[in-house]
This record gives sequence, C-alpha cells and structure tokens, in this order.
Amino acid sequence: MFDKLQNSWTLAKASWSVLQSDRELLIFPIISFIGAVIVSILFAVPFFTVGIVEGSRGNDPGLTPLGIIIGFLFYVVLYTVIFFCNTALIGAALIRLKGGDPTVSDGFRIASERLTHIVGYAVISATVGMILRAISERGGLFGQIVSGLVGFAWNVATFLVVPVLVIENIGPWEAIKRSSALLKKTWGENLIGNAGIGLVTFLVMIAGLFITIGLAALGASLNSTPFVVAVIIVGVIFMILLGLVSSALTGIYQAAVYRFAAEGEAGGMFAPELVQQAFKRKRG
Repeated sequence: MFDKLQNSWTLAKASWSVLQSDRELLIFPIISFIGAVIVSILFAVPFFTVGIVEGSRGNDPGLTPLGIIIGFLFYVVLYTVIFFCNTALIGAALIRLKGGDPTVSDGFRIASERLTHIVGYAVISATVGMILRAISERGGLFGQIVSGLVGFAWNVATFLVVPVLVIENIGPWEAIKRSSALLKKTWGENLIGNAGIGLVTFLVMIAGLFITIGLAALGASLNSTPFVVAVIIVGVIFMILLGLVSSALTGIYQAAVYRFAAEGEAGGMFAPELVQQAFKRKRG
C-alpha cells in the first residue's frame, strides 16, 4: 500500500514538473471547462422544453425518440469539445516530452488537423455512453453493475486513444484498437497507474474540503456571514482549479504512457520503471 502511494505521489510530481515547465498547458483544460459549460447551457433549453412537453404527456423525456436524439447530440458536441482540448493538451505535452518547447497554438494546430477523427471518436463515445446509460436505467441494480464494469473496461481500452490520434493520426476505430493493443502488449490488462494522480487529487480535495468546512464553521460561530460566503466562494474556486490541474496532469501522464508504450521511454521527467509500474502484468 505504501509503495502504491509513493508511486502515485512520484507520478504526480513528474507530471507537475512538466506542467511547471509549460504552464500554458493549463489553458487547454480551462478552455475545455468553459466549452463544456457553454454546451451544457445551450442544450439546457431543448432538454427543458422536451421535459415539459413529455412530462405533461406522462412520458419519461429521456426515453422518447426526441429526448434520445437531443441527448445523443449533447454527448457528441460535449465530447468533441473535451476531446479537441485533450488532443491539443497531449499534443503539446508530447512536444515537451520530446525536448521541444510547445506553445498553445501548437496544441490547437495539432487538434485542428485531427478534427475529423476527433468528431468520429466523439460519435463512438457518445453511442457507448447512451447504451451504457440505457442499460443502467433499465436494468436495475444488475444493469448498473454491468454498465459500471463495461464502462471501466471501455475507459481502460481507450486510455491511449487521444495520444494515438495525435501521433499516428489514424481513424477513431483504428485508434481504439491500437490503444487496446498497446496496453495489452506492454502491461497486460490491470490498470492502476492512472489512479495515482486521481488519488493525490482526491487527498488534496479532501484536505481542502475539511479546511473550507472548518473555516465556514468558524465564521458561523462568529456570526460573520460575509466571512462564511467568502470562504465558500474561495473553496469552490479552489475545487475548480484543482480539477483543472488534475485534468492537465492526467493528459501529461497519458502522453508519457503512450511514449513508453510505443517507443520504450517516456521522457526525461518520467523514469521508465515508474511508468511501467503503472500497469501490472496479468498473472496466470
């Protein structure tokens, strides 16, 4: 357990070193976050309208043909925005890991050149997401379990899709197959390394949450409403920033894992043996 925590912390520090070298990499998850908010706002109106109309008819709006179409389009647009920014981030990160000095325009240029593949991958991911959602909602507890397991397997299989799209510039189906082949060929099937950065982020989030709650409680005991409001606002901003940094670190780590899988080394800031420990070879 201690070794896993140590590896998780080391992976996070290595990714953080890359982010410090190119702080503009943080721009990509910021734009992704803003884009996701805008997409959600734009789709809120049709979702709300369909909900009122179908609700008045006694139907579940999420299961009607119109609701399914709107939901699918929402997923496609949202995933396109997210994958586009992730492609830009990983493209720039790979330039850094190869010793270059990337700019924001470099990242967006790489993503723009692969826009067709990105949209195709978004369509595939949206289809999978809709199917898993239907299984979860209609299958009860068993459906939720199946949906969770299949979703986990999908996330593992597609872990390296975006780096593959960046470097190999192939179609989305080929990228998914290539991602699965790289993971299976190099480390087997039990993914644990990506949880490293997530674990560190979770611990920092819990610490920030406790501090926020403690300060808010202190302000409440002093009957200082402005202080409580200020603490809550700062806490929310901190959580958002933490999520953005975590997203950037994850993208950097994906770039390093791809380089190790495809080329045998991950870049100077990532020790090869540490990246290799991110996956355990399946026994038996």
